[in-house]
Amino acid sequence: MTIDENLVQAVWEKGRGTLGQDISEWRQDQCGAWISRQKYNNAKSEYGWKIVNVKPGSPDHLENLQPFHLENDFDIANDKPHCRVTADRTGLMPTQGVDTPHNTSV
Repeated sequence: MTIDENLVQAVWEKGRGTLGQDISEWRQDQCGAWISRQKYNNAKSEYGWKIVNVKPGSPDHLENLQPFHLENDFDIANDKPHCRVTADRTGLMPTQGVDTPHNTSV
């Protein structure tokens, strides 16, 4: 798959934006894990992310691509995300916002 900056940005924009966080910097993947725009393919970061094709046998077109935390993936056989990392909401009420994003292992 040829990945240029325009494709990275377009896939980034498919991530879930969250109230109270700058969507140009922070989004969440399908597992709810925090990802940082600047940490694309950064394996040393808690917020590193990658581009995953979620349609088996389909071309690497934008409609088939999703952003995922580097430790998360998509289980094509079961058509659902495979989550190893999600957002850490320890100590927060369901309606409370997050001041500083953190992730936790599932």
